[in-house]
Amino acid sequence: MIKTESAYREAINKLKQDQEFIKQQRETFKKMGLDSDHIELALQPSISFHEQLKEEVEYYEKIKRGDFEPIFNLKTMGKTLIAYRIYIGMSQQQLAEKLGVSASQVSRDEKNEYYGATIERIQEVIEALGMVSITKVNPKEVVSA
Repeated sequence: MIKTESAYREAINKLKQDQEFIKQQRETFKKMGLDSDHIELALQPSISFHEQLKEEVEYYEKIKRGDFEPIFNLKTMGKTLIAYRIYIGMSQQQLAEKLGVSASQVSRDEKNEYYGATIERIQEVIEALGMVSITKVNPKEVVSA
């Protein structure tokens, strides 16, 4: 997941480089006499990595526009906190300053998508981001035997 503007710019550059690399490889394989099926098979790993990076770039651009889902379970909380930080244009360094921790601590927390963070830490991040959390608990349907 892309979490910073500099990582986003690097990803954009990498996408351009990948496109050129794939194009050059395709031409090289054609000159070697490979048929189109074998060329596509040989290029599949490069294309797969390219598509994965492209999806990450598209997700980053989507959250920059504020287009992300509400939190429906606590497992996605960390990803949403990161998305909201990106959306409001706050850097990891700025969040660290608001939390009174190092930027490397925020980077580690985000790398792990806040997995294992305490409820207190999550609440501090929510407040530092200027978010409001509303918790709603719905009982599961009980099926009697």
